[in-house]
Amino acid sequence: MSFLLNIDVPDVAKATTFYTDAFGLTVGRRFGADFVELLGWPAPVYLLAKQAGTIGAGGDRRRYERHWTPVHIDVVVDDVDAAVARALAAGAILEADARDAPYGRIAMLADPFGHGFCLLAFSAEGYDALLGSS
Repeated sequence: MSFLLNIDVPDVAKATTFYTDAFGLTVGRRFGADFVELLGWPAPVYLLAKQAGTIGAGGDRRRYERHWTPVHIDVVVDDVDAAVARALAAGAILEADARDAPYGRIAMLADPFGHGFCLLAFSAEGYDALLGSS
């Protein structure tokens, strides 16, 4: 079993620029102007043009200002502070400064389309550091 990641965006060209600049992903295939495959993460990312106001899941209308979702991406990096600087330069919005946690270092951001993501560098123990703290 494997997975892939689909990200709805209002502008595939702008999203392609953001995700390639912020994370170093590369364009795989282009399926017309409104559907692009990005490679470089363990799973392929598909950017799909879906205009604001169109109906998404459950009858909810798509919107691209910052929004809450129960699923978000944690991007594991070697250096959170460098990754934050790169993402901000590409157009990300910083929501919570990088901070140290028992499992590593984490920062919370959003892409220019309102989708939240975290940048995370694990400590040597990673999430196992939380096992003894309950």
